[in-house]
Order: sequence, then C-alpha cells, then structure tokens
Amino acid sequence: MKILFISLGCDKNLVDSEVMLKLLEEKGYQFTEDETEADIIVINTCCFINDAKEESVNTILEMAEYRKSGKCKALIVTGCLAQRYQNEILEEIEEVDAVLGTTTYDAIAETVEKVLGGRKQMQVEDIDRLVPDQGGRVLTTGGHYAHLKIAEGCDKHCTYCIIPKLRGRFRSVPEERLVAEAEKLAEQGVKELILVAQETTLYGVDLYGEKRLPELLKKLAAIPGIRWIRVQYCYPEEITEELIQVMKQEPKICHYLDLPIQHASDRILKRMGRRTTQADLRNIIGRLREEIPDICLRTTLITGFPGETQEDHEELMRFVDDCEFDRLGVFAYSPEEDTPAAAMPDQIPEEVKEERRAELMELQQEIAFEKAEEMTGRELTVMIEGKVADENAYVGRTYKDAPDVDGYLFLNTDEILMSGDFAKVRVTGAVEYDLIGELIE
Repeated sequence: MKILFISLGCDKNLVDSEVMLKLLEEKGYQFTEDETEADIIVINTCCFINDAKEESVNTILEMAEYRKSGKCKALIVTGCLAQRYQNEILEEIEEVDAVLGTTTYDAIAETVEKVLGGRKQMQVEDIDRLVPDQGGRVLTTGGHYAHLKIAEGCDKHCTYCIIPKLRGRFRSVPEERLVAEAEKLAEQGVKELILVAQETTLYGVDLYGEKRLPELLKKLAAIPGIRWIRVQYCYPEEITEELIQVMKQEPKICHYLDLPIQHASDRILKRMGRRTTQADLRNIIGRLREEIPDICLRTTLITGFPGETQEDHEELMRFVDDCEFDRLGVFAYSPEEDTPAAAMPDQIPEEVKEERRAELMELQQEIAFEKAEEMTGRELTVMIEGKVADENAYVGRTYKDAPDVDGYLFLNTDEILMSGDFAKVRVTGAVEYDLIGELIE
C-alpha cells in the first residue's frame, strides 16, 4: 500500500516525520508523492502562528477530498494541530480517520493498521512524555545534512507562545542516545548536523542538573565523518562562556548562532515574558563578536506586539541598525488563543503590524546586501547542494547559511561535484542575499 506523507512546520516537526516514515517503511509500506495514488495520507501539522494553522487546516481539507472520492482509505492527522484541536478535527472533518498528538507519533504504524481495520482512532498521551528511541529515520534532506533534535518542549512560557501547551515541559534527550543517533547518521553519509530544540542552550539541565550543550558538542565533534555542526535556537540569556569557548576552539562547529530575541524595547520584552533586556542583548552580541569575530548571527523579531508604540518600534529599528545582524526574519504578531498576550489590551491593527514589519525588513535588506558585498575576496569552504540545470554551475552553502532559511553561493566550474561535497571557494561577487564564487580546489 502507498502512503502520501505531508510534513508541515518547523525542522523539529520534520524530525518527527522522518521517524514516522521509518516506522511505516519497516511495516512494508511504500511512499508516493501523488495524492491520487495514495491509499493512506498522513499530515504532520503545525499551528505555531495563525498562518501555519491556516496552512494545516487547508491541507487537511484538500486531502479530505481524496478520502471522499479517491483511492485513499485512511486520512491521519498528527503533530501540533492534532494535539491542540484533537476533538474538533475528528468531529468537524468527518473524512479524518485518526489524530495523533505530539508525543504519540511513534504509534503511527499501529494506528494505520487500526484505521484500515475500520476503527477511528485518537491517541493523545501525556504531553510531557519523551518519545522512546525508534532506532532510525528516513532522511528527507538529501542525505548530506540532518537535524538532530536534542530536546523537546519548553519551560519559558513567553506570553505570545503556545508551544508549552503543544509540546510540554522542557526535556532533554539523553546524551548517549544523541551520540548514537549522530553516529548512525554519519554512517549513512550525513556530514552536517543541525542541532535543534525549542531551546538548545538549556540542554541537559533537567537530566544532569546543569547545562551540558558544550559537552554534547565536543562528543558530536569527535564522530568521524561529521564535518559541520550547526546550533540553532539559542536563547541569549542562556549562552555561557563555556559554550562560546567550545564554539571558538572546535573547528567542526560552524561560527553561526541563531538567537531568537523577538524585540529590543525593554517594555515590550517584559510584556512578552522574555528574560533579557536590551543591555543584556547588546552585551551577549558584543561578547560573541569579540571572541568569534567571523560569527554569523541570525535572529527573529516580532513586530506589532500588543501595546507596541511607535517609539518602541523606532527603538527596535535603531537596535537592528546598530547590531547589523547577518540574518534576520520578522513576523507580524499573531494572537494565539489561550496565550496571555492574546487577551492583552492595546492590540495593534494588522496594517500597522505589516507596515512596521516592512520597515524592519527594508532596513535589514540594506544591511544584508552590504554584508554580502563585503564577502567579495573571502575564501570559504562550501557544501555543495546541487547542480544548476543546463549550466556548469552548482549551488552551495557556506557556514553562514542554514538550509532552507538563509542564502546560497553559486559556483561556476567545469569540475564535476556531488551534493554533500565540500569545496574551497573564492567569493567573486554578490547578488542580493546570495554569493557568487569560483573554485580554488
């Protein structure tokens, strides 16, 4: 039987999808990308912000049409939307045969069997459960890089965020399990590990009573075959001097950090429930750049948070202008039901949110284009991602570029290169966010 598997949302969700694919593959199911050929359709959903929720709902409704009139015998919804709206999905979309919450995706194979046997299913277990090791994944990232989810859940409870109610409390994956998984990935040809969690910097506090990300990084760096290690989602207040020094000294760790700071106005940061002030943010950014001068800093911001004044927005603009982040994304605030921020007074009109978002992105575009131009003449190691069709050119990523979210380097050469190869490149120019280079060796 053929399964169409649709994975929506973040890379942490993608890891769950890859585990489910492996469990289904072990039961003998085949996979298809053609919904008209699918006997079973599985949708791993997201509902972090309203746009993600709409995408998930629209995808379910679209696939429900194939459950009604096509070959499809089972429609199964998993992930965050299933966790949050389990009853509503089953009651309001009659074509859905089963929902699995965020901690029950390991039951996907048995759920498929039960549904094919004619039973509707709803499996939503303890939200604080850590799903046991399933022994493998079907990589969907091309095989040369993979995400390593080092923890689940979050204890921060920012006032705008629904994640703790969808993913539970913060719980680290045991170190030995992560090292074993990374070793298996390396044996499969993975050369870049991307460490992800709702917050990577707190790794180990629940299991070992202390932050153990630096120790984990050292052990991962010792694995043969791994060339790059990239760390995502580092809350700035939790970055330690030890972490900075490990990043500085271990050559496999990319000089790249993703710092979700959200705002720079102390008043708005406090309303958001964040644990930093603007002074704290400036200090940690300064310290990172002092110790690791070539570090690439990425961040995300929220504009139009309840109560944000024009003065708050202008303060954020000045902060972005001063800090000159290498990579920056901006989200217009999305009120999520059951969060404190959604009930706050002084909600900002949508058009104002979008205007402020556009102003920030325009400013960041100037910064990013200038930084790209400044790379001309630099010699960099590049991971090849693929070939440009009908041209003697390849697409690659530098240490500054996480897959799917950052830019690319385009390399013109007559040499034959493969995805996952590393090449030494001299940057010869830039086009907006992307770089152009020539092969050195």
